[in-house]
Amino acid sequence: MNPRNRILAPIVLFVALVAIAGCNKKTAPLPNQVSAPPLTAAPAPTAQLTATPTVIESGDQVQLSWRTTDATSISIDGIGDVPSSGVKSVTPSQSATYHLVARGDGGSAEASARVTVNQPPAVRVDTNTLTDQQIFAANVQDIFFDYDTADIRSDAQATLAKDASFLATHTGIKVVVGGYCDERGSDEYNLALGQNRANATKNALVTAGVAADRIRVVSYGKEKPFCSDSNEQCWQLNRRGGFTMDR
Repeated sequence: MNPRNRILAPIVLFVALVAIAGCNKKTAPLPNQVSAPPLTAAPAPTAQLTATPTVIESGDQVQLSWRTTDATSISIDGIGDVPSSGVKSVTPSQSATYHLVARGDGGSAEASARVTVNQPPAVRVDTNTLTDQQIFAANVQDIFFDYDTADIRSDAQATLAKDASFLATHTGIKVVVGGYCDERGSDEYNLALGQNRANATKNALVTAGVAADRIRVVSYGKEKPFCSDSNEQCWQLNRRGGFTMDR
């Protein structure tokens, strides 16, 4: 064999072996990638609110019914926080729209129910044949309060505005404002609540322009009920700020 060939042969063999070893070497597989679970959006709340009946005469009751889903906070204007579903009787003194708002992790939902209150026809009074007491009773109307509160309601504010207008034009009349409560609670508690209701009524009249020295307040608590039945309609009649002429 040619000496040159004897030198090249081992080199060629070595290169061939290296190439074969490279072809047989396996590439390590990439580790499996774990996908994060998709995010699930919280369901949006739903809300339903109905009033039965939707048209009433003044003094009648209405039954509000509501149902919600996927809500953590539910409230009705004029009533406050309520459970996810329920029924409540109300006695609106004037036409009103009850508005429910349900809020949850998925957003909010709203529902409304309109109640129309038919007011009795106005009575035309011949003031020439009436006494001051009769004129007073025909023009100065009592106001009503919600349970366990002395806050002036929106319907009461409208009534007080009319009362104040009459008193502004009859400056010789002085008034006694009585604070009344329903039968629930102790005598002491209701005397205090009645005082707060009488004071709130007086303050509203004073704010409307009636001189404070024309108004005297007294609390009757639950001692002089206007109605003796044990139900919400009767209790509502007894929760009032009542007006009489001061002698």
